[in-house]
Amino acid sequence: MTRHTATASRNAARFLAMGLLAAGLISNPVRAPAWAEDKPDPVVAKIGPDVIHLSDVTAAANSLPPQARQMPPEQLLPRVLDQLVDTHVLAQEARKIGVDKDPAVQRTLHDVRERALVSAFLEKEVGPQITDAAVKARFDKDIGGQPPLQEVHARHILVDDEATAKKIIAELKKGGDFAALSKQYSKDAAAVEQGGDLGYFKATDMVPEFSTAAFALKDKEISATPVHTQFGWHVIQTLDHRTAAPPTFEQSRDQLRQKMINEEVHKALDKAHADVTVERFNLDGTPIKATDQAVPPPAK
Repeated sequence: MTRHTATASRNAARFLAMGLLAAGLISNPVRAPAWAEDKPDPVVAKIGPDVIHLSDVTAAANSLPPQARQMPPEQLLPRVLDQLVDTHVLAQEARKIGVDKDPAVQRTLHDVRERALVSAFLEKEVGPQITDAAVKARFDKDIGGQPPLQEVHARHILVDDEATAKKIIAELKKGGDFAALSKQYSKDAAAVEQGGDLGYFKATDMVPEFSTAAFALKDKEISATPVHTQFGWHVIQTLDHRTAAPPTFEQSRDQLRQKMINEEVHKALDKAHADVTVERFNLDGTPIKATDQAVPPPAK
């Protein structure tokens, strides 16, 4: 709850594009079996007029969740082929009865085509930038040279008002049980199950007011006065201090890689937006006026 997350300044819709990166950015992609390496792209099934190539099967396999791709290709690809055959069979039946002419279906097909086009574009524009060497270079620049970081282990009780927080501090001074009081009073549902325990964290992991107070306390010390943040009023107990070594490349690689993908997607979006005029309307189709975005006055 109190973990501090930077707020993105870009339009939230842009994050949709990050999920559209296709096989070129997939870690450990499924490859064709070794015996197929010397074949151009064999046909592996025919369903009436439709043809399925081996490349269609591997592409479908690479669209599966990572855990599904852990299966050996010799086992995974035949299963995927069975699914593709079934899909073609049912799709042909759907066309026979005119399902493809339904306006809602056509709208869905249009959306699928648009997403496939965006995915291919991002794979072409972003994929070449995110090499293993580039990720390692970014790690060496941003993380590898960092000094050891200070962390604290703390727990807290979060309430809506200062008076209640002061009451809890008074009860703790009389020997009250922190975990029990957390379950009784705290509105931080995520931490309550652990008796308010937040584990170890760095100063940048929390909002500044919380971190400043937690890091200033000695081991086992409870805040003498409530700590106010944007979330409410906190009673904090720091349990331990430690020095943590920077994460290794192996620990950082996946998160850093995703961060780099996000950055490149934003660059591609910024460039694309600069080359086109976008005109927005209200959801009822009327032109947007300045007053449409005005914040209504608070209720009296």
